[in-house]
Amino acid sequence: MNVVVVGAGIAGLSCARVLADAGVPVRVLERGRVVGGRLASRRYGGRYADIGAAYLVADDPGFAAVVERWRARGLTRPWTDTFAVHPGSPARGPLRWAAPGGLRSLAEDLAAGLDVTLEHEIQALPREADAVVLAMPGPQALRLGPPAAVADAARRQEWQPVITAVLAYPERAWDDFHGAFVNDHPVLATVCDDGDRRGDRAPVLVAHSTAALAREHLADPGAAGPVLSAAVGELLGIAARPEVHVHRWTYAQPAPVAGDYATDGRVWLAGDAFGKPRVQTAWLSGRAVAEAVLQSSER
Repeated sequence: MNVVVVGAGIAGLSCARVLADAGVPVRVLERGRVVGGRLASRRYGGRYADIGAAYLVADDPGFAAVVERWRARGLTRPWTDTFAVHPGSPARGPLRWAAPGGLRSLAEDLAAGLDVTLEHEIQALPREADAVVLAMPGPQALRLGPPAAVADAARRQEWQPVITAVLAYPERAWDDFHGAFVNDHPVLATVCDDGDRRGDRAPVLVAHSTAALAREHLADPGAAGPVLSAAVGELLGIAARPEVHVHRWTYAQPAPVAGDYATDGRVWLAGDAFGKPRVQTAWLSGRAVAEAVLQSSER
């Protein structure tokens, strides 16, 4: 059996890792220049900022074990269980984990030793593979013409866009906080202190937009930067003007659907739409696909 995984985000890499460790020939094809998908970090001014997922939550025993191994090697660190809420009181929740080297460093670790081809965009399903895993949002999978069972599952997925703004200030000029949920705001959904998250105290905040603002600026995401910057300044009482960098995520936040994946027996659809929209969910979905592929190969 040979398997092609399309997409080198956390779901695709989790799937490929399990298959490769079981001795199954597996190739990973990724259209981007780097692995990680929404487990994304980008370098600005000599340091990485996390621009996709804000953190990890690890309450599944299998994923928690992976995160602990990363912690032992210095790749992850416990961050916080408390977020500010605007307006409102701070909210306790699950422990959030961060990555000193940026969250993409975790994807790079999963990808180590795998057969990964970057900057390889396909237009149709690979015919030579015994199994094809589409580790991507459903709307993107539909472009490849998947079989009916997978296409139907892909169409049932609902996604919201987000624009991320990285705000680099001359100095730290706000009261200490880890991250903040912003309720009922026209443009802001969350704000994270990236210097606190990464542990280097850099004067960098990362803001995530509401879906409404993102939809308004999908064609020109740069125009959302000043809007988000002004909103963060007003929210946190920051007078200084930051250097602003933006990133558009057309498919950022899925509404949960049932199951761990969708398949017709040869083509599989995996990702964080199959459960709570978390990094952990994507990892679990990819692993579940790999285990099902291994079981099918034994029949």
